[in-house]
Amino acid sequence: MTVNAIMRQVLYALTPGLLLSTVYFGVGILIHCIIAIIFALLSEAFVLKCRQQTIVPALKDGTAIITALLFALTISPFTPWWVSLTGIAFAIIVAKHLFGGLGNNPFNPAMTGYVFVLLCFPVQMAHWPDLSGVNDLAISLSQTFNIIVSGLPLGQELDALTGATPLSNMKVELGLMTMVSEIEMNPLYSSLGGKGWQWIALAYLAGGIWLIINKIIRWQIPVYILATIFIISFICHFIDSDVYPSALYHLFTGGTMLCAFFIATDPASSSTTPKGKIIYAVGVGLLVYIIRTWGSYPDGIAFAILIMNALVPLIDYYTRPKSLGEK
Repeated sequence: MTVNAIMRQVLYALTPGLLLSTVYFGVGILIHCIIAIIFALLSEAFVLKCRQQTIVPALKDGTAIITALLFALTISPFTPWWVSLTGIAFAIIVAKHLFGGLGNNPFNPAMTGYVFVLLCFPVQMAHWPDLSGVNDLAISLSQTFNIIVSGLPLGQELDALTGATPLSNMKVELGLMTMVSEIEMNPLYSSLGGKGWQWIALAYLAGGIWLIINKIIRWQIPVYILATIFIISFICHFIDSDVYPSALYHLFTGGTMLCAFFIATDPASSSTTPKGKIIYAVGVGLLVYIIRTWGSYPDGIAFAILIMNALVPLIDYYTRPKSLGEK
């Protein structure tokens, strides 16, 4: 299959999760997807022009669009437009083309751009829609567009519309010595995980299975990531259920499914050897849980991906299949 055909299948698989994200988080998700795609294509064209390479074929391969969508789906729908511009420009120019372009990037471009803006603009990325149902206020398209374009909060109105994500709320409450059973009484949580987040995760799970069935990705990396997170969270929850949330919570809250099927499986930055894929996936799963549970950030997916990306050359070197006659 061509790169364009592969990226088209990935786009199809992302669509259910994108639509459900729009339903629960608002039209700001779509706005950011459009903004990110425009910035990604412009950044790609700029770098290709500077490198004196053909522009049109590269823009049509779909890789910049998928990078833009993955980035846009990980940031808050209330994030100012210039944060998206900064993150996408860093992802395309630095993380992708600085290392040689398509297929040569050692780090996942979308996660590199996300971590860059997360470290640079943490306050601007902290406003997420309140899904607890406590507030009956609704934000209009014009208000959302104004927040994104102006980058200025709408005072108390915005404060009434935003709230903590399930992952951040869980981390804060556990830090206050509140038991998990008491925390989960908050309407922010549902049967499998965070309210709304669980259905988005199921949509990404369905899209990921579609990719595996159509042989766009291999099953090893997503299965071992999910299995690792499930096993370690199940053990910790079994040891002390008052301190450690359930395994289902970790699987269906945050970006676990998006990570397992769409981010960690990036062929350019993930391991390529059979044994290496397993080591890489287990490492991602362990780091996600460790950062979520004991780290400073509510969700450690981006950091876990980048750390394991850095270890991929070492993993591939020691797990490469031996050639005929090699001891």
